[in-house]
Amino acid sequence: MTPTPPLFLLLLVLMGAQATVDLRTAAAMAAGLCKTRPTDIVFIIDSSRSVRPSEFEQVKVFLAKVIEGLDVGPNATRVGVVNYASRVKNEVSLKTHRTKAGLIKAVTKIEPLSTGTMTGLSIQFAMNVAFSEAEGARVKSPDISKVAIIVTDGRPQDSVKDVAQRARDAGIEIFAIGVGRVDMSTLKQMASDPLDDHVDYVESYSVIEKLTKKFQEAFCVSDLCATGDHDCEQVCISSPGSYKCACKDGFTLMDNGRSCTACSNAATDVVFLIDGSKSVRPENFELVKKWINQIVDKLDVSDSKAHVGLVQYSSSVRQEFPLGRYNNKKDLKEAVKKMAYMERGTMTGQALRYLTDNSFSAGQGARPGVAMVGIVFTDGRSQDYIVEAAKKAKKQGLKMYAVGVGNAVENELKEIASEPTGEHYFYTADFKAMSHIAKKLQINICKEEDPCECDTLVKFQKKVEDALQALTKKYNGMSKRIALLENKIV
Repeated sequence: MTPTPPLFLLLLVLMGAQATVDLRTAAAMAAGLCKTRPTDIVFIIDSSRSVRPSEFEQVKVFLAKVIEGLDVGPNATRVGVVNYASRVKNEVSLKTHRTKAGLIKAVTKIEPLSTGTMTGLSIQFAMNVAFSEAEGARVKSPDISKVAIIVTDGRPQDSVKDVAQRARDAGIEIFAIGVGRVDMSTLKQMASDPLDDHVDYVESYSVIEKLTKKFQEAFCVSDLCATGDHDCEQVCISSPGSYKCACKDGFTLMDNGRSCTACSNAATDVVFLIDGSKSVRPENFELVKKWINQIVDKLDVSDSKAHVGLVQYSSSVRQEFPLGRYNNKKDLKEAVKKMAYMERGTMTGQALRYLTDNSFSAGQGARPGVAMVGIVFTDGRSQDYIVEAAKKAKKQGLKMYAVGVGNAVENELKEIASEPTGEHYFYTADFKAMSHIAKKLQINICKEEDPCECDTLVKFQKKVEDALQALTKKYNGMSKRIALLENKIV
């Protein structure tokens, strides 16, 4: 009697059990995907006369909502509140409230001081008093973060630069939130690096609540695999506040620690064709360069594997660097960062012709017999005809990816993209969402093998044998367990 039927049934049982576990896990995650890491947080809030009473109430609502998302407790997150104007008042000490409800109730009772704006004095007070052990701050430790969140709407009447630097040197991470007519240079003097993550601005107090999610997430130690906030191509393995990537059977994790390959010798020539027209705007062009480097991070860049070239276009076409000039990621990414913005028209058809006629030529570093990949980025409608140029690129064997942002025309992107279009064409309305496209865009090209070659057959046979051995081992283990259960029942 063959063991195949019971093995098949056992596999179905195991799959059903796993599905049940997955459903329970999903339900648990829906209740809360993260806890806040142990942190001493002190809010430093401006209640000078420029802050109206109704606006100060909105600040307190913002504080309460951020606190609501924290894991408040003596061994988790402790929260303090410093209120300032011309003088400074310690409203809530880090040691005072051990529960979330008590903490929020205390915040609702804070009254504005309604005088001047001594922001520097408030930072000095926080450093000397609010973050002192006497007020409940914990001893300095790599396991416990110290964070100050400053909310202000005006120009300080004292200096903040030096005192903020001393606070940062003491290990306090500073977030600066500016409202209305705030002095932006002051915010940058106070905040920790990188400034993009630590400086926020809102037009008025009425919309300050939109920052709630950012600050809840800033202190969140999440199951990054469950939330999907990871770069793993195939398998994500969680650890507290972190994760590591793995691959499915038959795939190998690449040097970047995120991507997987089934190829032992996958050489690829990749050329980025980047829209540098004036509609992109300088600040968004910097985001495009970061996006390129996100994709570069996923490639196995080396002399024998992935080579990368970069071309920028607007009303004309400019080669930034050819294939093979940089054979390591560090130099390649630095070259991408140095790309200067052209800022003119959008001649996508002309750029596509340059890609096929020049970028993938032997004279520009293309290697014979190597897979060719073109990645086209644009943010608007082409000012010339693209259909024939797009067809020519694919006819010459290029695997074409099309990425559009903002006013890009989806029909044009689909015309550029290789088949199946759904895997080679991407669109987002917002430049800031491009990182999600970088995660989705997978360049998986393997050198095709002749199925009749002996080496290929041997590899296939080995995989089958390994799979059968693993299944047999599981079956034997399950048989022993069933036998033990039967004995117990008897």
